[in-house]
Amino acid sequence: MGEIVRFKRDVWGEEVILGVSWDLLYVVFMAIVILLIAHAIVMAALAKKNLERPTGEGRRIVRHESIDRWFHWLMAASILVLIFTGVAPIIGLRIAWLDIHWISGLILTFLVIAHIVRASFWQDFKSMLLMPKDFAEPFDSARKPGKYYFEQKGMHWAVTVVVLAVIVTGVLMFMQIDSPFWERTNSMPEDQLGLVFLLHGLSTLALVALAATHIYFALRPEKIFYTRSMISGWMSEDELAANHDPAKWSPKEAD
Repeated sequence: MGEIVRFKRDVWGEEVILGVSWDLLYVVFMAIVILLIAHAIVMAALAKKNLERPTGEGRRIVRHESIDRWFHWLMAASILVLIFTGVAPIIGLRIAWLDIHWISGLILTFLVIAHIVRASFWQDFKSMLLMPKDFAEPFDSARKPGKYYFEQKGMHWAVTVVVLAVIVTGVLMFMQIDSPFWERTNSMPEDQLGLVFLLHGLSTLALVALAATHIYFALRPEKIFYTRSMISGWMSEDELAANHDPAKWSPKEAD
């Protein structure tokens, strides 16, 4: 436990939580690098040299609306800024990080709330639900998904849980500092504040791992057309037929 959590003595001499041990940052970084390199090697070994990938030519269909692409990239930018400004002082970079950090956090909070509202009322929320039958998908190459396959749904929900944890703990910490909205109150007891710091640190480490994994898979050659669709909004009919079941997802034609 002591290797994960840092402790300190409060004004009464009692041991309270100070936060996460940031030595874990290097452990998480090395673990992710090793796992992703191992995955790349395995995928290269299993790759069929003569396998023809679906072409991006021909008729195009809509995968992501413009507003959803804006949500994605703005959230991605705010998350990367939060990670950088949060990690910078830990690795010894001297920058004026605090204001940038909480401003990015507020932007992310607004975007997440807006995205939840849009997903609940204007999008097909059910398409992102993980159902029991979805867990057989990775083990059956003949089983094609609807709009999102198992790994995409899993990543989405993992990021959702971690980002919400980052936001909730971040807001609680933000309320303890001076800001344009209020003056610092130090209203939270040290033991509770330490627990918030611990949860914020652990969720930050998880976010670093998820962000690195997401970027890696977004750049995989066999998945790069999904990244293109998050930029341009479209994928080809051939890519749809090769990777999705039209009976489960029938998108409209792109302009």
